[in-house]
Formats: sequence, C-alpha cells, structure tokens
Amino acid sequence: MKNFIKLQNAFPITLIVSIVFLVVFYLLSFFQIIQSPDSLNFIGEASRWCERISPGPFREPINTLTNLGFMVVGLYILYKITNETSFNDFSGINKITVLYGVAVVYLGPGSMMMHGTNTEWGGWADNLSMVMYIVIPWLYNIYKMSDWTVNVFLKIYIAIVLIYALMRGLFGYEMGIGLDLFGVSIGLWVISEFLYRFWSPKMRFISGFVGFLVLMIFGIFPIDVINNIGNYWWIILFWLPGLLSSKKPRGKRSYIWYFAGMLAYIAAWLIWLEGNLTINPNSQFCNPDSLVQAHGIWHLLTATATLFFFYHYRSEKLT
Repeated sequence: MKNFIKLQNAFPITLIVSIVFLVVFYLLSFFQIIQSPDSLNFIGEASRWCERISPGPFREPINTLTNLGFMVVGLYILYKITNETSFNDFSGINKITVLYGVAVVYLGPGSMMMHGTNTEWGGWADNLSMVMYIVIPWLYNIYKMSDWTVNVFLKIYIAIVLIYALMRGLFGYEMGIGLDLFGVSIGLWVISEFLYRFWSPKMRFISGFVGFLVLMIFGIFPIDVINNIGNYWWIILFWLPGLLSSKKPRGKRSYIWYFAGMLAYIAAWLIWLEGNLTINPNSQFCNPDSLVQAHGIWHLLTATATLFFFYHYRSEKLT
C-alpha cells in the first residue's frame, strides 16, 4: 500500500477515490441520510440556483451532475502528466502538477455536496473547493518570482486552505472579517500574471493598481471603493504579489490559453448571474424544469477554463 501511494500513482488513486465518492454520495443521498431536512419544506420550489428542488437523491439533479465536468477534466490532467516527460514546472509528475489536478477534481465533489444536499456543510465544502483551486495560480506565480522552494509553496498553500476552512466554518462566507477570499484571489491571479509578464522593480508597485481593473470588470468602480472603504479594506492585498515577487521570472508564456480561459470564465460568470435567483429573480433564462440549467452551464464552462489554464502554465519556456 505504501508503494502505491506515490506521486506517480496520482491518477489511479484519484480515479479510485472519485468512483468511491460517487458511489457513497449517491447511496447516502438515495437513502436521504445527508439531505437537509429543511429542504423538504421547499420541494417543488425553485432553488436559489433556479433548478426545481427534487425529492429524489439530489435536491438539484442537473446542478449536481454537471459537476462531473470538473472530475473528468481533473482526471484527464492527472492522466496526461503521468504519461509525459517533464519540460517545465507544470508538466510531468511533480507536487505542483498533482496538486493542480487534484484541486480541479475536488471542485466537482465540493459543488456536488452543496447542490445535492442543500445543506450548510455542503456550502462549506463547495466554497472550500473553490478556494483550494483559485489560490494555486497566484501562489504559483509568486513561487516563480521569488526564492520559494516547492515545499515552501506547498506549506503556504496548505496553511491558507486550513485557515480558510476553519474560518469559513466558524464565521461564514467572508470569515467574519469581510474577506471574500475566492473573489480577491481572482484579482491576485490577474495581478501576478501581469507582474510575471512585465516584471520590473517599478512594476512591483504599479501591479497593485491592476486589481482595480479587475474590480471594474465585475462592476465595482474606484468611487465605490472610496465611498465604502471599510467594506473594501482588502484592496491592500492587491500589492501582495508585488511585495513577495522579488525576482524577475526566468521564463516566457504564451497567453493564448490564458485569455481563452478568462473568456470562458467571464462567459460562465455572466451565465451564473442569470441562474442566480437571489441576484436576478426575474431572469428570463430561468426554467426550473429544464434539462439545461444556467448554473449547470457555469459548471461546464468553468471546468473547461481550468483546462485552458493548465495549458497556459505548460506554455512556459525558460529563457
């Protein structure tokens, strides 16, 4: 057993764990062991994510099953890196590539537990899976622009995930401090990509302002930040990549896959808005009984985006 649990066996191990999870999750759901008792009162009504709440094994069947897309993409990534010779830090079997592949896979079960059960703990698992993924890209970029070793990268990653898991469980979505770690991490990712491409001592400071461009894409303008600075205190984190990225990266990337991933994500986000009845209660695209659910499309598009970003980091060539 000890010999089996090696990085080289990441694909078969993850495949087996995934199959076991799906079987156990279905059985527990079929016998209504893990479903939310409160959701029984809402059976027949449209959920927050538009789909009609079902008395069957999964409260939101389509929104649950479309998460298989993440598992398929993540398993593909693990399979691909198992059968190749390494040509950069994001190829072949190593701790970073395995972490990325496993994080993509877990996006599926995390979201399944939320949409399948309509429970608070399911929401916690869903948010945790999102953070476990989104933290990787910007930490990886900082790793490439600093003196961090792979083990330092992993220790910082694990610390962030554990702290978030605890704080999210105790204090809710913004951890009791008004910090949406998933949303802020999107900004940190874009900032760190900008800094990787245009690194210089001056750009280490300027890069922080790129975060405001990201905010504007999501409809938050500088005047909104200024007028509500108490709610947007976390903008100081926009300068974190510049602070930690002390070395010019020794590589160049092709940004075709990066922009493809961003376009897929932005399209998915716009569709996500249409499938969120809390934000858009009169959405014309909300059909609770349709086999095509806006939130399900969000799952499939974001799963595709994770694959595009995988290819983006593999495009790096050392200079």
